[in-house]
Amino acid sequence: MSKKPETLDSQAQAAPMSEAERREMDRKQRAAAKLRENLMRRKGQSRARRAGEADETQGLPASSPSAVKTDESS
Repeated sequence: MSKKPETLDSQAQAAPMSEAERREMDRKQRAAAKLRENLMRRKGQSRARRAGEADETQGLPASSPSAVKTDESS
């Protein structure tokens, strides 16, 4: 006899989750979504480089000319 692995849905129905467990699960889901988004962006950048297209990333905010402070004390 083999036992079927339980899914998150069946576990959630078996016992109610505490608030801490729910927050932790939400945090993990948000982190996973962010990682997927980052991966898709990086794949697009890689494809663009291979295709010879310009890299359209914005870069770091501090690297833009408008972010450079001038010395206004003199």
